[in-house]
Formats: sequence, structure tokens, C-alpha cells
Amino acid sequence: MAIATFAAGCFWGVEDAFRRVEGVTSTTVGYTGGTAKNPSYKEVCTGRTGHAEAVEVEFDPAKVSYLQLLAVFWKSHDPTTPNRQGPDVGTQYRSAIFYHDTEQEEEARASKAVLEKDHVFKRPIVTEITPASEFYRAEDYHQQYFEKQGIRSCHI
Repeated sequence: MAIATFAAGCFWGVEDAFRRVEGVTSTTVGYTGGTAKNPSYKEVCTGRTGHAEAVEVEFDPAKVSYLQLLAVFWKSHDPTTPNRQGPDVGTQYRSAIFYHDTEQEEEARASKAVLEKDHVFKRPIVTEITPASEFYRAEDYHQQYFEKQGIRSCHI
């Protein structure tokens, strides 16, 4: 198994997108990319922890490639809006790829470059690509939130 970590706005929808991918064995929503230790949801929402709402994706590389996960990431949000996804605004909703090794970094940077070269988005991509750091699991009620609530989308 391998791990990938992505931030693309509200983690509920991002988690749901990855849970649908064959070869993904588990997902965990949480916080990463900041400086606060063991932050709570309430603390992350202040924007003062530096953390992004993120999803840690465990996957079987024999069934799904990291490049395929990157494709899901790019399609699941607007990577051209800094610190915002839909109605959600703040640094915790930024677009970010947190790579776990050199291969992931290279593939992430290459995939971003292709999207920019092909002008897939009308505005510049603002997604940060940075090394993975400590990942803090979010509170239980956030895990698989859509499934628990019987809903399919965050947006009205």
C-alpha cells in the first residue's frame, strides 16, 4: 500500500471523490501543512493554525496509479482559486498536494505543468506542491461524513 495526501477545499467532498476510486483502500480526513500540534476543527477554522483540510488516501499501486489519483484531485476542485472552494473561504481550503516521496513530487509537478501548458483552466493554477508533514486525523464525525449523512454533495 501507498499513501497520498491532497487538500482541495472542504475535506468531505474530497474524501468522497477518492473513496469512489477502485484501488483506494481507505481514506482519512484531517489537517496538515501547518504548525499547530493536534489541532481541532474549530482551531483550523480560525485560519491561524496554517493547516489545510486534507485527505490522506491509502491506495494499492497495483490497482490505481498516483497519476490516476492526481487526475481525480484536479477534477474534484478548482485549483485556480487561492484559499477558496465555492462558498468556503480561508487558508484551510487551499489547493495543495503533499507529496510523500520524490516520485510523487515529480509526477505532481509534471501533471500541473501539463494542465498549464494545455490551458485546461482559464486562470493560473495556484496549487501548492510541498512535502507531506504531520497529518492530524480530524474528529470522528468528519470521517466519511457524506456516507454518515446520506448526502452526495456539499454544495446546494
